[in-house]
Amino acid sequence: MNEQSASDSTGSLLEELHCALARLEAAPPLFKTRHQSPLLEICGQMMVREGGIESLYSLAPRLAAAGLFEGTDWQHPRALVPELVGTTLEMGERLTVILDCLSQLRMLSLAEGEMVSADMEQEAAEAFLARVLSHNLKYQFDGSDEALRIRLGSLGPAVGALYRFLLQRLGYGQMYAALIDEIWRILSQRPIQVNQVRGMITQMAVALSQHEGSPENRLGADRLISALFGPTQGTLDDPGVDEYRSRLQSMDGAALQQEAYGFARAMHDVGLVSDYHAVFLRWSLEQDQGQQIPAALGLSSTGLDVLRSYQSLIHALVEEAIFPQTAQSIYGLALLLESGSLYAPPIAPALWRQIHLPLAAGAEAALRLAFGDALPARVHLLAGVISLLGQPRGVAQGNNPTCQSARALSMWSYNDPDYLLHLISHAARYDNVRMHIEGVPIDSASLPAGLAQQVPLDTDPVSVVLVPHLDRIYAEMGRLCQGRPGDPHRWINPEFHGWWVGRDFSIAVDVETGDLVDYDQFLQQFYNSYHPYYNGNQPVIHPQPVGVAVTDGSGTFVGWHAITLLRIALDQEDVMRVYFYNPNNDSGQNWGPGVTVTTNGYGERFGEASLPFEQFLSRLYIFHSDAVDTVADVPVPAEELEQVRQMAAASWARDRNSVAHAAGEALQ
Repeated sequence: MNEQSASDSTGSLLEELHCALARLEAAPPLFKTRHQSPLLEICGQMMVREGGIESLYSLAPRLAAAGLFEGTDWQHPRALVPELVGTTLEMGERLTVILDCLSQLRMLSLAEGEMVSADMEQEAAEAFLARVLSHNLKYQFDGSDEALRIRLGSLGPAVGALYRFLLQRLGYGQMYAALIDEIWRILSQRPIQVNQVRGMITQMAVALSQHEGSPENRLGADRLISALFGPTQGTLDDPGVDEYRSRLQSMDGAALQQEAYGFARAMHDVGLVSDYHAVFLRWSLEQDQGQQIPAALGLSSTGLDVLRSYQSLIHALVEEAIFPQTAQSIYGLALLLESGSLYAPPIAPALWRQIHLPLAAGAEAALRLAFGDALPARVHLLAGVISLLGQPRGVAQGNNPTCQSARALSMWSYNDPDYLLHLISHAARYDNVRMHIEGVPIDSASLPAGLAQQVPLDTDPVSVVLVPHLDRIYAEMGRLCQGRPGDPHRWINPEFHGWWVGRDFSIAVDVETGDLVDYDQFLQQFYNSYHPYYNGNQPVIHPQPVGVAVTDGSGTFVGWHAITLLRIALDQEDVMRVYFYNPNNDSGQNWGPGVTVTTNGYGERFGEASLPFEQFLSRLYIFHSDAVDTVADVPVPAEELEQVRQMAAASWARDRNSVAHAAGEALQ
């Protein structure tokens, strides 16, 4: 097709687009949906044409006003999550991808002031796009993604063209800043699984090699990049593991010690571990009897004492589990030593058992599917055990509905690690886990699948092996509690999680109707059970399972979610806060309106999330307590209870009659 023919064809397609858009504009609200798909098809054809992205951008305000997004998940810009855009591109159908691309053009129009929306401010749209760009670097620099091209054909390169268009309009500076902020925000939670973060840093390194960033952005980026690819003097030029091992042979004692300090400093500062760190530990173990291991782990006097007490075990763990492919577990090993949990009598022998544990065929197959064949499956599992024991709050459920199981892993790692090691050994060796509920034995091997229909492959090795068993047992406990009045978690949680779960159970909603019941009593009970000012200053002794009503940025109810209440304390601004563990991939969330979960800056320890006490309580719907520890008759000021009630009524409880009615009366 010559240039004139191509131009005529594009002009004809543009006329067709305007006609389809006019039909959507003229359609009554109830009939908008029948005109959306034909318009999306034409927009998809326009995207692949030269100048098509620019043409669609000029029409973005009109497309939005016509109702292209009405009735879809993209209807309200403020409800969109930038981290989910990549998933849409990788897994969405053709029309879904086109709709998402048009949504990005709408965001750009909002960011540049070409259109105005009461749903999203200009600055918020700009920040949204910066985060989208930072999470999808590969589309900007590769031109197209191979998987996307195969699945969507010519639309694949058009997605790359769209992202380059967005980047051209917004500039690199804000994108790099957003990416660096996002990486630090994730790393502040110290997750066990860091493959996504490592991928983001790698993409950023490639992008910076092709396009210069500002000195400020390069400074923040270089710190992250060097933590992975050049944390020490001997690795500054990223020489490769074989070359680095050769360099170690020629280093004197002072140089080796500096290497050890460099690795430890980068690891504890950033929360990421370089592959070279694993090479160094293994070389030290082989060549100098592990003399540099304490410095390379950055141990305090506590960790050093534990290492000296269990030196043969620690050296065996390094030899059997620490490789460049499992380098991140070095951080877990350092934290395991610092915790002092090896002094508990069952832990060391249980780890020796884990080192030599043979795997059942099912467990080995699952690990190989998740982590590949470069290392034996038992190595990945042992490395995962080390990470989980060292980072109890770093485990996440991945993309699966298994928050109960992930919460249990975290709770056992923190509170009962020998029991956790017992469960891992049985799941891995016998492909079965046995638990009891009120004396009735439950064997996971004989049960159908639970909530997770497939093996979770996007999480840590222990979860890959153990979560399917826990998920089936949890579901079976629910089945055995059918027919009992109220919520089954009253009986399940103490049996599933452990003896330390409070035997008194409080729930804010009626299970059958969903309405709130005795909400004031629920609030008063939580204050008297957990708020230091109203419970005699009693701390939280054991982590407790609680349930929250998760809401999105607009305060709309999303669903019920299982988390762990860890502790309650004053922050540096003398605000009483609830510190909790959220077993998803990202604890920092906007539960709106005005309720934003934080993961650092307010006294949070690595892996903790927190909210002011009243805000947390406004999203709580289930908790356990012990009446014997509750200080009775300590009244809570009415204005505090009313504040919590109002926040609940403005969010998840707005359609649950009792609280909405009570809040309405209070306003009169």
